[in-house]
Amino acid sequence: MESRKVKVAVIGVGHLGKEHARIYSQLPDVELVGVVDTDRERGEQVAQRLKVQFFPEAEEVADKVSAVSVAVPTSAHYPVASYFLKKAIPVMLEKPVGLNLKEAEELVELSARNKVILQIGHVERFNPALQAIERYPMIPRFIECHRLSAFNFRTKDIGVVLDLMIHDIDIILHLARSEVKKVEAVGTRIISNKEDIANARIIFENGCVANLTASRVSFRPMRKIRIFSENTYISLDYEKQEAIIYKKSPRLTLESINPEKLGIKSLTDLKSFDFGDLLEIKHITMNNEEPLKKELESFIECVRENRRPAVSGEEGLRALRVATDVLNDMEQSLKLMGV
Repeated sequence: MESRKVKVAVIGVGHLGKEHARIYSQLPDVELVGVVDTDRERGEQVAQRLKVQFFPEAEEVADKVSAVSVAVPTSAHYPVASYFLKKAIPVMLEKPVGLNLKEAEELVELSARNKVILQIGHVERFNPALQAIERYPMIPRFIECHRLSAFNFRTKDIGVVLDLMIHDIDIILHLARSEVKKVEAVGTRIISNKEDIANARIIFENGCVANLTASRVSFRPMRKIRIFSENTYISLDYEKQEAIIYKKSPRLTLESINPEKLGIKSLTDLKSFDFGDLLEIKHITMNNEEPLKKELESFIECVRENRRPAVSGEEGLRALRVATDVLNDMEQSLKLMGV
């Protein structure tokens, strides 16, 4: 029924915000009330294309909506999101949750105090391939992430750690399920005045180790994660939305690979042995489901049911804390090098 639709506005319709608006306009249980942008020409173009109203100021939609998506530059996350949280209007806020920990902590505190939903846009959590592998019980021992892209000239107020690496930080925190023990990091500027390439090694209290590399000066894009756990190895490609899971077969025992039992007398005899029989290999592919759509659908469900979002403000804050540790250690490394 029309009256049951969740009324939403999108604040900031740049590269990502316009996709929020497009998806909301297509969801049957949502009414896209309008879009807001400081760039009037851009905002009016999006509004005209989607046949909704354009508003030059965020304050103009406050009494017209029951939820908002905030996709403004990171430097404006705090003032815009805090405005709506103070009015107890649920907020879907693009990552990172704030430009710094003070801003992020205040947003999370506002959400808790006013009992209002704050969901953070860590969209990879909604990647179908990642959701598929989460159904496999595992305790990760080592995680390796690569997130590489070309320089886009859009994200000027943050470096590659808060721009790209924070996605993987959120994921490994979700998978490792342990407190962080130690962070080591290196990085450097290439094009911008902030780090454009970075590597971090994160050691968890439970012994899990994660190695993350992020770059925004690469010619070939890459978004991959590899997870090593006891008896299981998983390779996941976010771009292709596919995963390959290698799991030890019940047939794989020390006795099953005993050369004497197999009648193997020399290494050349191993050529005829099928090691594939000792592994269970599962190839998972998805049907090009759009993670952002799944993310926004989840947000709307949370608004309807008034329940905790899949990626809460607290989880966004935790990812930002680790990202801040990465930046701090990177700064110390540069000082040691005299840079």
